[in-house]
Amino acid sequence: MKVGIFSFNTEYTIRADELAVEAENRGFDSVWFPEHTHIPSGRKTPYPAGGELPKEYIHMSDPFISCMAAAQATQTIKVGTGVSLLPQHEPLAMAKTVATLDRLTNGRFLYGIGSGWNADEMENHGAPYEKRWKVLEEHLLAMKELWTKEEASFHGEFVNFDKVWSYPKPLTQPHPPIILGTFGSKWGRQRVADLADGWVPIGLFSENMYADIEDLNSRLIKNGREANSVEVSIFSISAPLTPVEELEEYANSDLVTRVVARCPTQSRDSVLKWMDGYADFVERVS
Repeated sequence: MKVGIFSFNTEYTIRADELAVEAENRGFDSVWFPEHTHIPSGRKTPYPAGGELPKEYIHMSDPFISCMAAAQATQTIKVGTGVSLLPQHEPLAMAKTVATLDRLTNGRFLYGIGSGWNADEMENHGAPYEKRWKVLEEHLLAMKELWTKEEASFHGEFVNFDKVWSYPKPLTQPHPPIILGTFGSKWGRQRVADLADGWVPIGLFSENMYADIEDLNSRLIKNGREANSVEVSIFSISAPLTPVEELEEYANSDLVTRVVARCPTQSRDSVLKWMDGYADFVERVS
């Protein structure tokens, strides 16, 4: 079992590079940083978890720069976006960003992506909320062409370009792992089977989770892929402090690859104390 850390990565908590160093020293396998490019102050979209939008969502730093800083300060720990909102990025530019990051991290980058939930935010990027999954699919397929072809082209509803050269190519072949975050619907699992190398089942601390993973495996097999060939990473981000007990049930599961605990958005000393509370768990399950 792999154990990672998710940080809201604000300017008032531990820096991304310092977090990664301390996590690597304690045996964590990965650090993850989320993305909201901005939050419209006149918000119309309700917070999915209910209630007021937590302050952290307004203060997130750029996850790609944070991943590079974290990787530069460490030797082995993996760095990931958890998750980047792909429909809000132009794919020609994003393909270069991801490939460059993959090379400069020596293949330690995990490319977590999702469609997003904040319709107001998407509208400011010109991404239609109702078609966000179609936009994500086209952006990802176009980037895969750019990463793997000498001369790439793509023609779709939202992405169109004739033959281009795009460098650098990723160090990881054919590209960094695509970790797709979806809710636990059959449509979400099908997208993972069609597009991704890993799955973040959002909000799936539930009794149905294992059945959902088995359903994903059946969809992989139908696609000609091997069962359990997709890493499943369980993110616990709903509570400010994820209790170790909340992750224990997954420690001996063959179906779950990684558990990721939410780091408190607090001072450096508070974060280090929180990390020390996981020492026995990380040593036992890793």
